[in-house]
Amino acid sequence: MTPIIYQRIEGAEYRHIYVVGDLHGCLSMLEDQLARVRFDAASDLLLSVGDLVDRGPDIMGCLKLIEEPWFACVRGNHEQMAIDALYETNIERWLRNGGEWFYALEGAEEQEARRLIKLADELPHVIEVNTESGNVVVAHADYLSDRYEFGKPMDGYEVIWNRDRINYALAGRFTEITGAKAFYFGHTPVEHPMVYANQHYIDTGAVFGGYLTLQQIQ
Repeated sequence: MTPIIYQRIEGAEYRHIYVVGDLHGCLSMLEDQLARVRFDAASDLLLSVGDLVDRGPDIMGCLKLIEEPWFACVRGNHEQMAIDALYETNIERWLRNGGEWFYALEGAEEQEARRLIKLADELPHVIEVNTESGNVVVAHADYLSDRYEFGKPMDGYEVIWNRDRINYALAGRFTEITGAKAFYFGHTPVEHPMVYANQHYIDTGAVFGGYLTLQQIQ
């Protein structure tokens, strides 16, 4: 079982807090959305459901966001594939899923990508934000329990890969996850943001010809 990493953020430290769907290198789309809401890097926070890398036009630009003080991100399965490949594990799987950009890099750019991917290995699987209206939980694919508890042990691999909950929801079978007000997930592309009980799915396929979803949670 892959150990799970949790992070807690105090929402009172920020004016506005937003959450954004899977970026996959679509930095210009993000910049457009942030301009639309007049995002203030000095007082606002942007949360990401992960999958910054692979497939899109500005992968390095998105990867560099993890060093910005106004940005917080959970790890997605694409970050994990990059991390694994960096340590010579499952390289072919990453190549099948958009990792070819990394192997086209040379010199200083390749070294910078390696450094950032190693930083991505410190990203949490779950972020809990204490907002003015209640606790909001962000994870990439799922939270593997119907009761949320900060620090609760579970398989980090499944948190970034599992699609069982959304597949059940799409079939009409869903229930609330207790212990937090709302949950935000990406990973599974949907035509428009979908809400089942207190679970929000916001990967609207920006890199696949869809659009990028940005929602305000505080």
